Amino acid sequence: MPHQNLIFFSDLDGTFLTSRKEIPEGNLAALDAIYEAGAQFVPCTGRSLAAIPKALLEHPAARYAVSANGAAVTDLSTGEAIHRCDLGHERTRKLLRLADGRDVTFDLFADGRVFEHRKTYDRLAEFADDPYQLELMRSIRTPFDGETEAFMTTLEHIERISYFWYDPADCAALLEAVQQVPDISVVRSVSNSIEISDARATKGEALSWLCSHLGISRADAVAFGDNINDIPMIEAAGTGVAVANAEDETKSAADAVCGANNNAGVGTFIMQLLAE
Repeated sequence: MPHQNLIFFSDLDGTFLTSRKEIPEGNLAALDAIYEAGAQFVPCTGRSLAAIPKALLEHPAARYAVSANGAAVTDLSTGEAIHRCDLGHERTRKLLRLADGRDVTFDLFADGRVFEHRKTYDRLAEFADDPYQLELMRSIRTPFDGETEAFMTTLEHIERISYFWYDPADCAALLEAVQQVPDISVVRSVSNSIEISDARATKGEALSWLCSHLGISRADAVAFGDNINDIPMIEAAGTGVAVANAEDETKSAADAVCGANNNAGVGTFIMQLLAE
């Protein structure tokens, strides 16, 4: 397989990043090797574009990024989205109303950023027991005041939303209630949250679209992930790889299993592949 035809897609949290939300040295070395081989690396994450580490966005191996679970594909040379599958304002308003009376966050992923009402932003510690997850949640969210619906009118592209809950009963109620909203995708990447996007906005659809856009066969795509929202990407790629710390369901969908995220498993797999 000519290396210049290879395109690597990787989830970030739990996959390319360590549990401390850092890029291990082995993965940084793999990025350099990808660039030297003439191949490409695509961050493919549920994060907003602004929350992707700068070390990835600015690395020459990365020319494109997939954010918000596939809702946006961005050309990093221009900073412009070249493909969108927005959730949109109407469905977001319906999802907001479903949160009424429930002790949950309502995270707005829009225009490449994440917005959170101050009343829940100030309580994020109640929704995240992992200190590194909490630090990330605080750092990537911008709090706002006033009515959420009024604030939404200031946003151009609403890409997706997420709920975090404190009481598991709210999870069950929300999962049932969101079925009222048409043409959505409901996925989970952490245990006490669900992420809602347009039905077409999956990591797998984004991988397929970008490969077609670039004239690259999906057979030459390698995808790495750890969680349930990564399965469409793993199944769409020619080679789907789960990290050792992945969910069992994700491992079952994969063609191979590499080392754990904290041991630079992705980087090791890439270096071995490029050495062939």
